Amino acid sequence: MKAIVVTDQAAGTAGMTLVERPEPQASINDVIVQIHASGFVPTEMEWPSTWTDRAGRDKTPSIPGHELAGVVTALGYGTTGLSVGQRVFGLADWHRDGTLAEYVAIEARNLAPLPGDVDFTVGASLPISGLTAWQGLFQHGRLQSGQTVLAHGAAGAVGTMVTQLAREAGAYVIGTGRAADREKALDFGAHEFVDLENDTLKDVGDVDLVFDVIGGERPHGVRDEAARPRRRRPALADHLSSRPFFRTLTSDRRS
Repeated sequence: MKAIVVTDQAAGTAGMTLVERPEPQASINDVIVQIHASGFVPTEMEWPSTWTDRAGRDKTPSIPGHELAGVVTALGYGTTGLSVGQRVFGLADWHRDGTLAEYVAIEARNLAPLPGDVDFTVGASLPISGLTAWQGLFQHGRLQSGQTVLAHGAAGAVGTMVTQLAREAGAYVIGTGRAADREKALDFGAHEFVDLENDTLKDVGDVDLVFDVIGGERPHGVRDEAARPRRRRPALADHLSSRPFFRTLTSDRRS
């Protein structure tokens, strides 16, 4: 099969190479997925799990990428819950070969059925941003219906998921970003939008939860504290220095 591999951490994404690799074999509780779309985060080049296995041994050449959508082609011994030919999406194990390939071996528990009306590209773009949003809102933030969420970067990959999940949970969502992001944030469900280049968070009032994947100073020196959260429960730490950046890669398969 064709796969993208990396062998030199210092080379970063410039060291990614398209090669031929053997097709993976399914272990116990695994499935083999023929990949139709996969997601890749450039910061994977900095993750130890890209370069070593769980025992700390060098595993290069390794295949990066962890988000995927595709079709199940084989089941490992003992695998239940999925069937050959089923459309799926999910998140591959950090320490195993990833999804920038034509096929991947992955534990069945890391996959979910992909509805027939959801495009493979959409499916592959959901796992990391969706789980980040879910964990931040509900596991760390303990969001409840009727509360107010201030979502920084509301038009980004994580921010749009935060907005949709929070609104679905019955929260009032105030999105932030640049002026060009206003319509996108509102289209994804934000009740209000604050243009951080021209507006001020001081007018927002009390909020229950600040979801921050940006961190640091805002434009014009505005910080989260200006929003006067009732209980300062940031879903993600303020020390994150930049927005996550995602790429979704697709194959040329039509089915």
